[in-house]
Amino acid sequence: MAGRAASTARRARLGAELRKLRERAGLTTTQAADLLGTSAGQLSNIEVARFGVSADRVRLAAQTYSCTDQALINALVDMTGDRSRGWWEEYREILPSKLLDLAEIEHHGTSLRAAHSMHIPGLLQTVDHARAIYGQAVPEISPPEIEHRVSYRVKRQAVIYRNDAVPYRALIHEAALRMRFGGRAVARTQLRHLLERSERHHVSIKVIPFSATDYPGSGQSVYYVQGAVPALDTAQLDQSHGPVFIDSESQLAQYRLLLERLDSVALPTDQSRDLIHAIAREL
Repeated sequence: MAGRAASTARRARLGAELRKLRERAGLTTTQAADLLGTSAGQLSNIEVARFGVSADRVRLAAQTYSCTDQALINALVDMTGDRSRGWWEEYREILPSKLLDLAEIEHHGTSLRAAHSMHIPGLLQTVDHARAIYGQAVPEISPPEIEHRVSYRVKRQAVIYRNDAVPYRALIHEAALRMRFGGRAVARTQLRHLLERSERHHVSIKVIPFSATDYPGSGQSVYYVQGAVPALDTAQLDQSHGPVFIDSESQLAQYRLLLERLDSVALPTDQSRDLIHAIAREL
């Protein structure tokens, strides 16, 4: 049994997935603990991420719970191995923990998808654009915290710029492109930034134009991080009180469908670039 350490988003997800496997097997915590040769208290602590767990324990749990999905088992085992502190830990005492969880989740993702109706996705924002957005937050954010959040957002962007960059697809409504956060000059620079980023082979930016006759969903921003296997995917929704993470299989399936439907009404990438160019020229 691994010892107690600071909980992370990755450890929390591992514990949650082990709990799901136990519950599908129809076992109570006490029953499972007896079969695993541990105590109910220790098992509970693993499932709520207070304790870590070894790769051997994960394999034993999967066998005990009659899990035959080898890809999932291997992915869960991999989640026990990396205990290094990510760059986001430097913000641990500065920013809300949910923001740090987001950076950790996307750091380990295998692909990223975003759909935004009123804002440019965070991974594609310029410094000035991000600063303007945070400057309008409700409740108000202090100037020092704004700068911390801006620097944190810029560091997050490394996930799509590093050598082993994660494939990234963004669906942006034309309304977001026409918002002038920070003024005309900031907005123009932001659009040019989008065009530059869209030239990267692993970055796809598609625009849903005002002329689209359909717009699936309620217009809520969705950020979807694909895990090593579909069961380990995560959907993140923006709320006024902070990010909300979704890992229910049925809900994940709904958000995958939503993103596919949004993609179907967006302009192709070349036409999207033309529209971004046209809007930039108007500023």
